[in-house]
Amino acid sequence: MTPPLQPLLHDLVGVVLAPTSVLSDAGGQIRPGVGVQGVFRADARVLSRAELRLDGRELEPIAHAPDGPHGARFVGLARWLGDPGPDPTVRVDRLRHLDGDGLTEEIVVRSTAAVPVRALLTVDLACDLAPIEVLKSGGSAPSLPAEAGPDGLTWQAGGTTVTVTGEDAAVADGALRWPIDLPPGGTATLRWHLLVEDPKAVVAAPAGPLPWSRPEVTAGDHRLTRLLERSLDDLQALRLTEAGDPDGTFIGAGVPWFLTLFGRDSLWAARMMLPLGTDLAASTLRVLARRQGTRDDPASGEAPGKIMHELRRHEFHLAGNGLRLPAAYYGTVDATMLWVILLHEAWRWGLPPERVEPLLPHLEAALGWLAESADPDGDGFVEYRDTSGRGLSNQGWKDSGDAVRFHDGRRATAPIALVEVQGYAYQAAVGGADLLEAFGRPGAQRWREHAARLAERFRAAFWVDGPLGAHPALALDAAKRPVDSLTSNIGHLLGTGLLTAAESAQVAAVLATPEMSGGFGLRTMSTTDAGFSPLSYHCGSIWAHDTAIVLSGLAETGHGAPAARLADGLLGAAEAFGYRLPELYGGDERTLLGRPVPYPAACSPQAWSAAASVAILRAVLGLHPDVPNGRLEVRPLPGLPFGPVTARGLRIAGATIDVSLDATGTAKVSGLPADIAVVAA
Repeated sequence: MTPPLQPLLHDLVGVVLAPTSVLSDAGGQIRPGVGVQGVFRADARVLSRAELRLDGRELEPIAHAPDGPHGARFVGLARWLGDPGPDPTVRVDRLRHLDGDGLTEEIVVRSTAAVPVRALLTVDLACDLAPIEVLKSGGSAPSLPAEAGPDGLTWQAGGTTVTVTGEDAAVADGALRWPIDLPPGGTATLRWHLLVEDPKAVVAAPAGPLPWSRPEVTAGDHRLTRLLERSLDDLQALRLTEAGDPDGTFIGAGVPWFLTLFGRDSLWAARMMLPLGTDLAASTLRVLARRQGTRDDPASGEAPGKIMHELRRHEFHLAGNGLRLPAAYYGTVDATMLWVILLHEAWRWGLPPERVEPLLPHLEAALGWLAESADPDGDGFVEYRDTSGRGLSNQGWKDSGDAVRFHDGRRATAPIALVEVQGYAYQAAVGGADLLEAFGRPGAQRWREHAARLAERFRAAFWVDGPLGAHPALALDAAKRPVDSLTSNIGHLLGTGLLTAAESAQVAAVLATPEMSGGFGLRTMSTTDAGFSPLSYHCGSIWAHDTAIVLSGLAETGHGAPAARLADGLLGAAEAFGYRLPELYGGDERTLLGRPVPYPAACSPQAWSAAASVAILRAVLGLHPDVPNGRLEVRPLPGLPFGPVTARGLRIAGATIDVSLDATGTAKVSGLPADIAVVAA
């Protein structure tokens, strides 16, 4: 018997306004028992069926498109109605919009027929309140009994109440029903509404305005502006707070599986969005600091000073693989260091001292974790191992079970010291030292010395010779052997300070090879490695955020040409995906289909994929602020690879600034505070 498989997502149409999201087919239908179609609120499916029919027949879908940041429009035909002949004369537009409490759908039936049109329109409904992890495991849940009212249906279970009402609708047999009677050329507009009451949800919609700016961007390459527009809509839609904390905004990781607080994902998204202001970074840091670990708990992975991985309403149990994660799970090796790095970078972008200072005790606790719990065997490297037997076996950003492989395809055994994690540790130690010194707290010299020792040990232990040249290994395994595959992870070292200039140039060279950069972005693993597969989750696919991180590091370390090539790959992928970059996609050659092959279970929209658009913009403009020292260094990508660019409405030190690159590649910055000077490279 074939075990249940995770549902495919690539051909579904998503609409999101966190914590609510909708996944339907291309015609707008939500079909029962078909994968993960449905309306979701936080971690539960609150509507498992919403099928529209005219006279018991389904429409023929012909088009769909976004309708604003939180909506979609579906167009279908009823060719059996209206005038005979080849041209359709009865069309139905289905407009779906999310609001703070649920969903509204408007159904517009238009006739251009010369004869009257009469029909019965029905919307069949069901609710199962299936937990998201059950659906991710390929499972399902039975439909709940519905209580019928005069104009709608209600379902209740576990404290959650789901209500659907139809304006002027009759209710029968689990469906809303409207008679349609159109004169020649007539139109009818019908509406139904979904309302969800879920007092046990751990996440909620945020209050107040966006905590970031929405810049106006023009570029010679219109793909860049289109990607930014769609991505900023999606980032707005992915905003969340913890229930009971309406001001603690962060970005939920992605639809449908991860629409909640994820330490790593939320931190990276906030970091990429620093050119739009520091408010999101400040609130993300504060939310995660409030849940910073205080005790040692092997079951949850919690440790003193450690930053959490993910938050759920209950245990997250994926059937079939033994994974049982507690509601608050700390099984991440990198989130703690990424928290420190974000605090340091937000300070450099102008986060005011009075907002930095309350976070300094959490900084010291995070550095304490780095000094102690992060290195259990005392060899000087940060490493991980799941000691519970129920958690994630790999705890870096590549967290699938087969993600850490040798060049010959063998899997590494834990404890594992990942390459990029050592770069994060170095950057966190140096950035933490800067903050401690700037705010008059002890320990700065200790952490600079820690970083220097780490760089020396790293240089001796991690470098290997591979088919494409020397490069850092993916990791060290339990026996301290270098895991010698060539992966995108090494690109995360660029810009951390761990590498010398010569080492950065060598990393840039191997990443620029066709074996790594021949697809629409950066492959997660080289085609020369035995574990490579273009549709492997972490061993050959392309992730938008991963590519954006690496191209940012390439740009920062002066390797503009490979950075521009990776950015061009992301823009090509964005065009193919309607400018909503999914979580990941296939790592095939660009020439294979002329467009990327979808990874069929990828989340979309997804936080750090959407935030990658801002990272590309920053790399193109070359913005490197150091507000505490009164500097803004501007180092645009050479050669204007995306034409002249103007960005109006970026933020540095709380000021709204404009940045432009003219046809000669000359940068101009206006609106900076008087105490910040522009320094050209």
